[in-house]
Amino acid sequence: MEENHLFPVFFKLHRLQVLVVGGGNIGLEKANAMLENCPQANVTIVSLDFLPELTSLTHQYPNITLVQKSFSCGDLLGKDLVIAATNNRELNYHVWETAKCSKVLINVADTPDLCDFYLGSIVRKGNLKIAISTNGKSPTVAKRLKQVLQEAIPDTIDEVLNKLSLIRDKLTGDFSAKVKKLNSLTDVLVKSENDPL
Repeated sequence: MEENHLFPVFFKLHRLQVLVVGGGNIGLEKANAMLENCPQANVTIVSLDFLPELTSLTHQYPNITLVQKSFSCGDLLGKDLVIAATNNRELNYHVWETAKCSKVLINVADTPDLCDFYLGSIVRKGNLKIAISTNGKSPTVAKRLKQVLQEAIPDTIDEVLNKLSLIRDKLTGDFSAKVKKLNSLTDVLVKSENDPL
């Protein structure tokens, strides 16, 4: 049976420099996904043309920069991540080659074999964030699971997280003792009605 060997991480996009190549629908989708998760994301978008919606984003988000030109190697200078988001396969491949030579992590939209990372579906409830990956097999399944989890997780989960954070800050003892206490406090989240008390 095939397994998903991806290692999930959460990037602090306000500390990184991201390049998006493509000013059309795919570029807009990727930019919106980043901004929904991190409104302070530092994103430069390079393209010959931009959708009006992308231009509007620059008015809402000061850390978005549009550069109207063809992609070139110099665009990767100082970048931590790059997303090739055009509908031109040859250009996307060229961006991938350039990123690999520059040792910059890259995601090529709709081309799992050329991705160092995927942009998964994300469930958000206050401070809780769950990323869903299908190993590039089916973004549609990931979106459906996102809907299920979004509805299943109560909106009050953020209140629970805040209270547990306060408790954690007040706990004394070594790491092991703190983990044991927090585990006992959160047992209620996984116990079923049939479990013995």
